[in-house]
Amino acid sequence: MSTSDQTVPLPASLVPHRRAPRANWYVLRRLLQREKLQKVFVERLTEPLHLNLLSAFVALFGSYRAKVAFDLVVRQQYAFPILYAADAARRYGYKKVTLVELGVASGAGLLNKCRIAERTTRATGIEFHIVGFDGGKGMPPAIDYRDLPEHFQQGDFPMIDFAALKRALPSNAELIIGDVAETAPAFAKSLTPDAPLGFVAVDVDYYSAAKASLPILSGAAENYLPLVPVYLDDIGMDGNSPWSGELLAVAEFNAENDMRKIAPFTLLRSRRIFKNTQWIDRMFAAHIHDHPYRSPDHRRATKWVLGNEYLK
Repeated sequence: MSTSDQTVPLPASLVPHRRAPRANWYVLRRLLQREKLQKVFVERLTEPLHLNLLSAFVALFGSYRAKVAFDLVVRQQYAFPILYAADAARRYGYKKVTLVELGVASGAGLLNKCRIAERTTRATGIEFHIVGFDGGKGMPPAIDYRDLPEHFQQGDFPMIDFAALKRALPSNAELIIGDVAETAPAFAKSLTPDAPLGFVAVDVDYYSAAKASLPILSGAAENYLPLVPVYLDDIGMDGNSPWSGELLAVAEFNAENDMRKIAPFTLLRSRRIFKNTQWIDRMFAAHIHDHPYRSPDHRRATKWVLGNEYLK
C-alpha cells in the first residue's frame, strides 16, 4: 500500500452504489496533493502535447473504454486490469470474474476498485465479485531486511474504521480480515469456475506478507482466467530487488511452482498511449499454464486464416 493511501479519506463519491457527482471532488483533492501534482508533471506533461490536448476531449466526451486507454480513470493500475479481465472473460465465455485486493488499510483503494468494476460492468456486461484482504490491525513487525524495514514498520496502515468501510461496500464486495497466510490459501480453495479470479492487486508492502499472499494463485486451474493481471504496488519503493521486497516473493513463487509463473506484463508499455506512467512497470501477469484453455486439446470454434494481398 502506498504511503499516500494512508491519509486518503473514504469519499462518498467512491461508494459504488451511489452516483458519483459530475464534479468529482475526490479526484480534485487527489490532484492537489503535492505528490500527485509531481506525478502529473513527470508522467503526463512529459508526454506529447497533442496527446494531452486529446485527453481533455476524451475526459469530456469519451467512452469509459477510451478513458481507460487514456489513463483518465483514478487508479489506472486498477482500471486497465479490470477491463482486461472483463474482455478476457467475454472471449472465454465467462459471465462473472473475481477481483482481489491484498492489503486494504483505510479502504480507499478497495472502494475505488468497486467503482471501477461497476463502470466496467456497464461497459462490458461482465459482473464482478470483489474481495479485500487485510489483517485489520496495521502491519506486523518486519522479519528482517527482506521486508524493507527502512520504509515500513509495525503498526503502519491500520484499518481506521472497519464498520464504516464494511457499510460502504456494495453487495458484490466483501472484506476478509485475518492473517493472510491463512486467509489467502483458504480463499483459493473456495474459488469456482463460475467466477474465476481475474485480477490480483498485491499491496501488502512486506516481502513476508507478499510471500504469504501469493498462494491465492495456487488453486485449481479452472478457477482462474488463463492469464491473471497482478499489480505489485510496492516494487516502486527503493530497495525492492530480486533479493528483497515483493520482487523476492515473486521470484520464490516462480521457483516453487512449475505451472504457475508471474512475469512482467508482456509489451504493455508499447500498447499504451501514455508510456511514462509508473503503473506500467508494476503490472505483472500470472500465467496459469495448466489452465484448460491453454491445453493443446482445447479447440476454438473457428480457424484463423491469413489473407495474402500479394496474390491476385
